[in-house]
Amino acid sequence: MHYSLLFYQTPEVFSARADPEKRKAFHAAFIPYVKAMHDAGIIVAGAGLEKPDAATSIRLGDSGHHVQDGPYADTKEQLAGFFIIDVPDLDAALKWASRYPAEPGFGVEVRPNLPEDRETLLKTMADG
Repeated sequence: MHYSLLFYQTPEVFSARADPEKRKAFHAAFIPYVKAMHDAGIIVAGAGLEKPDAATSIRLGDSGHHVQDGPYADTKEQLAGFFIIDVPDLDAALKWASRYPAEPGFGVEVRPNLPEDRETLLKTMADG
């Protein structure tokens, strides 16, 4: 089953990415974590994300779509990146999430992905 591991950071921790020493220290712990997931063969996809002010949000309102620079809302946590992993169950996903080299200011949300039914999707596309 596929689960998304969504990595959140406080604005202070997120902005520390620009500090070469802090980035080096983070990667010293993060790279072995990613390698362990890779070696276990569970990574389906993943990416780190640019800072929230690089985002553009689109929301549907009463008068149509509204485009807004930056994230939709200011929050205490910012989405920093994600992995989609393929593991047998929630317990396994939580074990991998708990291995994330977190410090204060980090959090991991574990969320099951919707089941992928390719046959239904392909039929729907073909029917047009």
